[in-house]
Amino acid sequence: MLYLVASCIALLFGPLFYRYFSSGSGLQKGLDGFIFVSLGGLVLIHILPELLEHGGIITLLFVVFGLWGPTASERLFHRYSEITHNVTLTLGIAGLLLHTITDGGAMVLAQQEGNSILLALGVIMHRLPVGLAIWWLLKPQVGTQWASVVLTAMMVLTGVGYFAGEQLLQHLSIENTVYLQAFVTGSILHVVLHQPHGNQNDDRQGRYQYQAGIGSLLGVALLAVLLLVDTGGDAHSHHSHGSGQFLNWILTISPILILSYLIASLRFKAGLTPQNERLSSRWLQRLAGPEALIITLLLLGPWFAIYQAIELLIIGALLSLGKVELTDPHENLPQSSWRFGFAHLVDRSAPWIALSLILANLIGHPSVHLEHPALQVFLLLVVFLPMRFCNLGAAVLALSLAYSGWHNVAVAFALIAAPVLSISQLKLMSWTMRIALASVIALALLFANIYLVDWHQMLTLPDTVNVAAVIIVGLIFSACLLRLGPRKFLSRLMIQFNAHNHDHAHGHSHSHTHSHQHDDSQHTGHQHKEHKH
Repeated sequence: MLYLVASCIALLFGPLFYRYFSSGSGLQKGLDGFIFVSLGGLVLIHILPELLEHGGIITLLFVVFGLWGPTASERLFHRYSEITHNVTLTLGIAGLLLHTITDGGAMVLAQQEGNSILLALGVIMHRLPVGLAIWWLLKPQVGTQWASVVLTAMMVLTGVGYFAGEQLLQHLSIENTVYLQAFVTGSILHVVLHQPHGNQNDDRQGRYQYQAGIGSLLGVALLAVLLLVDTGGDAHSHHSHGSGQFLNWILTISPILILSYLIASLRFKAGLTPQNERLSSRWLQRLAGPEALIITLLLLGPWFAIYQAIELLIIGALLSLGKVELTDPHENLPQSSWRFGFAHLVDRSAPWIALSLILANLIGHPSVHLEHPALQVFLLLVVFLPMRFCNLGAAVLALSLAYSGWHNVAVAFALIAAPVLSISQLKLMSWTMRIALASVIALALLFANIYLVDWHQMLTLPDTVNVAAVIIVGLIFSACLLRLGPRKFLSRLMIQFNAHNHDHAHGHSHSHTHSHQHDDSQHTGHQHKEHKH
């Protein structure tokens, strides 16, 4: 009973925090950053892997539909965009309400003999951002009264889940509602990504990015605590892929990331810069770094590193001979080599590294049955086309997929294709060049299927070193979040969509109102053609 009361009190912190943190634009940006990171991370790291475990790969289709369906509807039917958004918001709130019933059942499980108290603690802690998000989403749009009704309903439904009989819990179990929960989970992500309210126009100069960064760091801290709690309880062993493996990946790659940024600093000092006059040199840096080869060498083994180096040299030579310019070129390079490696390059790669870990944690889930390498490659192609992966993000994605048991062909495809296969980059190529590039990649994958041996990790470091490296990487990435703010941090991933206004009738103006402060990652294909190195 104590757990039930504590979980309800956790929800009530939402209105309290909102009252004190929404009084000024800076504090409001901090609140937005906290909700953006904590609720979004909670969905991606905690909820989605659990849904995948019960629904398989079809779950991802419902999530994508819930995420992008409202956006497509708003663009097709501008007159009804506000209605579409309100429906999406209602679905997201309904999903959170449904999830509270399972929270109540989870606390009952935590009280049973042999189960860990950490399960109940995790449920209570993750309701802090949920309660805050409910108030943040509803109060500005429907007022205090309706927001209070929804919050009360959440507490009542938590009690229903706590006291309900097994028959009711069985009907509302994840197995019976997995696709519905997947759809509303996508709706929640849509609402979180497209800020439903707030005074974005008041921050056209980015004056409050620091406050937004502070809020996002608090969200990251809460997620880290939840991750540690989640992996500590035996009762949550079914989340081992969603939490335990995610944590292990972070521990494994952190020391190598520091080494990669150090090598990037040294090659910049040696004169190998992204604004080199030679196109072949710029392509070499775009595809391999060569700091990305260090990740492959130490965490996938020498054969993968040699394979990656040779294939990227061939692709780079092909694109250089075809005089294909690079999309998303580096601009405003710092003078200091240290600032290049540990600030400029971090700003460009950190979002991709985080995305790669989350993606691998989802599409590499054991319940996503894609045993045939052709299906794995096709899914990766769908992911790559709307984006423009950096080489470090591609390497992290490849090794994460390898650790998840994916085929060597899919791992090789991530290593060689992710930095070059994107719609924005393909637009800068002729059809002849596109066919030539596709042929080179196809031959490379055929070679990988026949000759590429299984991977093996060359470098294994003590846990103390890994933990220290995680702290250092956490500080470096935290500085990146403070510089950019969480929404601009995420905008680095959306090259294809930033050029389009997402100005909803209900006030979604954050994309274009900040367009002048985004860096080169916002450039369209036409602008890239005019770029002179």
